[in-house]
Amino acid sequence: MYSVHFTGETSSNGVVERDFVVGEVPGVLFSPASGSDRAPLVLMGHGGGLHKKTPALRARAHDTVTTWGYTVVALDAPGHGDRPRTAEDEQARTDLRQAMMAGKPDQVASVSARYGASLAERAVPEWQATLDALQELPEIGTGAPIGYGGGISLGTAIGIPLTAIEPRITAAVFGGGFVVHEALIEAARRVTVPVQFLLPWDDEHVDRQSALALFDAFASEEKTLHANPGDHRTIRWTGLDEQFLARHLGQGSVVQ
Repeated sequence: MYSVHFTGETSSNGVVERDFVVGEVPGVLFSPASGSDRAPLVLMGHGGGLHKKTPALRARAHDTVTTWGYTVVALDAPGHGDRPRTAEDEQARTDLRQAMMAGKPDQVASVSARYGASLAERAVPEWQATLDALQELPEIGTGAPIGYGGGISLGTAIGIPLTAIEPRITAAVFGGGFVVHEALIEAARRVTVPVQFLLPWDDEHVDRQSALALFDAFASEEKTLHANPGDHRTIRWTGLDEQFLARHLGQGSVVQ
C-alpha cells in the first residue's frame, strides 16, 4: 500500500494547498487553513489535455473549501499534467490532431472514445489507491464522507467508472463534454448514489442525444440534469443546485 508523500505547501485566502505524490501519481490537497479534521472529502477531476491545477479547477476547489469547509483532492490523469506520456498517449494525441485537421468528426469521436476508456481504466485504480492513502492521514481518516466533484469532459469520463465501483463515494457531480461509449453507459448503470449531471447544451464535439442517454443510464433514485446553453468551452452555469454535495455529505468547518 502506498503512503502520501507531501512535496510542497502554499496558503492563500484561508486555503492550504499541499502537493503530494502517491506512488508515482501527483496530486494536490486543498483544505481549510483553520483545520479540517474528519471534514468531507471531495474528489475533483480535470478536463482532457489539462491538469490538476487549472484556474477553473482551483477556483472550484477553493470555493468548496471556503463555502463548506471540505477537503478537496485532485490528481493528474495518466499522461496529463506532471505525468510522463506513454507511447499510447502520444499516439492518441497524434490521431486526434490528424482527425481534427482532416475534418473527420466520426474519426475524432472514435479516437476520443477509445482513449477515454483507456485513461479511465488506468486512472480508476490510481484514485482508489490515493483514497486508501489519504484515509491513513489523521485529519481525514476512514469516517470522512466522500463525494465526487467531477468536472466536465475527462473528469467525468474517469469519475463515472470510479463511482460505479467505489462504495466510499456517496454522491457525485458529473458533466457532459466528452464522447460517450458503451463501456461508460454500462458503468453509469451501476451508479446508484445521488447524481447531479451538467450538460453543455450546444457542445460542438458531443452529440446531445448520447449525453442524454448517459444521464438516463444512471441507476440512481435521485438524479437531476442541468442543461445550460453554451459550447464546449464558453458555457456559463446558472441555476445549479449549489447545495447538492452539502445535503449528501454534511458540512465541515467553514473558513472565516
